[in-house]
Amino acid sequence: MLIIGIAGGTGSGKTTVVRKIFDSLPKDEVVLLPQDSYYKDSSNVPVEKRQFINFDHPDSFEWDLLSKHIQLLKKGESIEQPTYSYLTCTRQPETIHIEPRDVIIVEGILALSDKKLRDLMDLKVFVDADPDERLIRVINRDIVERGRTAEMVMERYTRVLKPMHQQFIEPTKRYADLIIPQGGNNQVAIDILTMFIEKNLDLEK
Repeated sequence: MLIIGIAGGTGSGKTTVVRKIFDSLPKDEVVLLPQDSYYKDSSNVPVEKRQFINFDHPDSFEWDLLSKHIQLLKKGESIEQPTYSYLTCTRQPETIHIEPRDVIIVEGILALSDKKLRDLMDLKVFVDADPDERLIRVINRDIVERGRTAEMVMERYTRVLKPMHQQFIEPTKRYADLIIPQGGNNQVAIDILTMFIEKNLDLEK
């Protein structure tokens, strides 16, 4: 089993990289654990205050549960992955049943920030992108998927995303075994990553 961590700033192209890995491997060989699914539940916070929660800070994630789930998968046991709603900022009652697979991908902005989690990974990847490109993607995504206005996105970018990226996300680049510039548009780097995965799966078989 290969445990792969894929980190990078908001809007860097992590999801595109993950999708291309999925497309290149048999569907029954790979499973994704989105770090966003492991946000701490904020249902105890008044609704009007939830928009001010700093979701880009390491303290907003339930690291122990994520590490525990990876350890269970490595032992060959299934897990119930939590689900999280961006609209209500709360953990949902529904879970997703996950069976062990040959490749487990942990993807999220801070996927490389927790040492205990990093120590479980066989390969650590950082997806890099120009800040302006990331901002454009964030504006488009948050307006379409999360019901925010352009003004709300820009305010949040200035207040939270940019400083948190510089303080917590960018420094995790030094832990990466592979850095992918230009995000999901870097097909050469994605091909190298895919070849690494396939080679190691062949060695295990």
